[in-house]
Amino acid sequence: MDIKAKIEEIVEKVKSDKDFANKFQSEPIKAVEGVIGVDLPDDQIQKVVDGVKAKVDLGGIADKLGGLFGKKD
Repeated sequence: MDIKAKIEEIVEKVKSDKDFANKFQSEPIKAVEGVIGVDLPDDQIQKVVDGVKAKVDLGGIADKLGGLFGKKD
């Protein structure tokens, strides 16, 4: 599995699908597992979740989603 490609896929889904973005906020591990279609240990999924959050925050998408990931200082 190409982790970078999956992170990009999930980032795009967060940006384009408000329902998925809300699910990602409330249950990120389950949301990611649903996209990748593989049940991996939570610590491995957490790496993908962290990668998605980093890309979403770096892109300023958090502000566009109404502070979905908290306010930036």
